[in-house]
Amino acid sequence: MTTTSAAPDYAAIKQRQQATWASGDYTIVGTTLQIVGESLAEAADIRADERVLDVAAGNGNATLAAARRYARVTSTDYVQALLDKGRQRAEAEALDVHFQTADAEALPFEAASFDVALSTFGVMFSPDHASAARELLRVVRPGGRIAMANWTPEGFIGRLFKTIGAHVAPPAGVKSPALWGTEAHLVALFGPRARELRVERKVFHFRYRSAAHFLQVFRDYYGPTHKAFAALDANGQAALERDILALLQELDIGQGRGLVVPSEYAETVISVA
Repeated sequence: MTTTSAAPDYAAIKQRQQATWASGDYTIVGTTLQIVGESLAEAADIRADERVLDVAAGNGNATLAAARRYARVTSTDYVQALLDKGRQRAEAEALDVHFQTADAEALPFEAASFDVALSTFGVMFSPDHASAARELLRVVRPGGRIAMANWTPEGFIGRLFKTIGAHVAPPAGVKSPALWGTEAHLVALFGPRARELRVERKVFHFRYRSAAHFLQVFRDYYGPTHKAFAALDANGQAALERDILALLQELDIGQGRGLVVPSEYAETVISVA
């Protein structure tokens, strides 16, 4: 006798995710990650006038990096408030960027519309990994590139997700977003269509005044942490706070002069066959 589990309700999961990323104010955290977008634009070898799509762009770190290199950039996200923040940043720098609301798993663009697709800590949060990968491959022309920055399971943010998940269970049946930070998972998703797949492990340093300062910022502004605390009672919140502070203190290399926590991520460039 065999049993089969029901497939996840991706539509319902995405609806909850949209509410999560719209909560707090991701831009407070997102702008600190700008250096990752600049590094990714260099790794992708962005050229002037190339057609570049930023998928799950958030407040536009990779968007701005590509636009600074005179690419023709389309910036997308399924949270309109984040796109609005990205638009404000682009306007402040007089950068010409097209902004469009879009779901990473159902991009509203024709096949082979772009030379390059970028994503910094964005598309990795799509609940249906295979659909998101197929869409990236569909909209990029043969010979084009897909470049992503994804947190690894072993790094700080990967461990933070696990810590939160021990207190607030993630959606049943949905694969961890941190899998996008592993070469094996990327090969499974993109391998058959990849002429070349390069993964370089890099480190971003979170820099805050203290562990308490980091916790306050992430609790108030970072959607997943904000929503996790909101889902718990007072005792649960205290337990989650204790575990996050312990993780920060374990990884802090600041030597008492501000919090400095290294977080590993995978910088990946895929040449599309």
